[in-house]
Amino acid sequence: MKKSVVVVDDHTLLLQAIGGLVTDFDDFEVLCLCKNGQELLDKFKNPKNVPDIVLMDINMPVLNGIETTQILSKEYPDVHVLALSVEENEETILKMLRAGAKGYLMKDTKSSILKEALSQVLKKGYYHTNTVSKLLVNSLHKENDDICLKDREKEFLQYACSEMTYKEIADKMFLSPKTVEGYRDSIYEKLNIRNRIGLVLFAIRNGLFTP
Repeated sequence: MKKSVVVVDDHTLLLQAIGGLVTDFDDFEVLCLCKNGQELLDKFKNPKNVPDIVLMDINMPVLNGIETTQILSKEYPDVHVLALSVEENEETILKMLRAGAKGYLMKDTKSSILKEALSQVLKKGYYHTNTVSKLLVNSLHKENDDICLKDREKEFLQYACSEMTYKEIADKMFLSPKTVEGYRDSIYEKLNIRNRIGLVLFAIRNGLFTP
C-alpha cells in the first residue's frame, strides 16, 4: 500500500514539480497540493486529506511553514513533516526542527535523496542529510553544555539514535515502555527539544553517538 504525501509550497510551478516527482515514486502517492499552511489546515478538516508525510516549504504567505509545523505537531502528531526549502540559514533550520519537523532538505535535492528521506522518515521517524547535520551539531542548544543527564538517560539516548522503536528500547533496557517514555520526556524537557532528530543531534555533538 502506498504511503500518502501532501506538498505545501506557495510557488505554483515548484508545487506541481515536487508533486509530480513524488507521484513518480513507486511507494508514494500525493493526496493534494497546498499553497500555504492555512490551506493545508483547511484540507485537514477532511480526515481523508491527512497524509503520512507533509513536504513543507517555509516562507509562505498567510501561514508559514514554521507556524504550520508547530500546529501539526500538536494537533496531528502522527503526521511527519519534512521541510523542503531554499533557506540555508542556521536559525531558520533550527526553528523548523524545534517546531517539530522530522528532517530538512534543500529544494535542489536529488530525487533519489528525496525518495530516501521519505522512506527513512517513515522507518526511523527522522531524516537528516550530512550537510544539515554538520550545520546543526555545532549550533544546537549551546546551553546544553551545562546539562547533566543520568546514566540511564544516556543509555536510552544511545538506543534512541538507532532504528529501534521505543518498545524495543524498553525490552533492551529491561524497563516498561512507560518508564522509557518517561526518560524520553525528561530528556526532551532538559534539552528543550520536541523530536527524535533533536536527540540524535545532541548525542552526536556530545560524543554519545557516532553516525
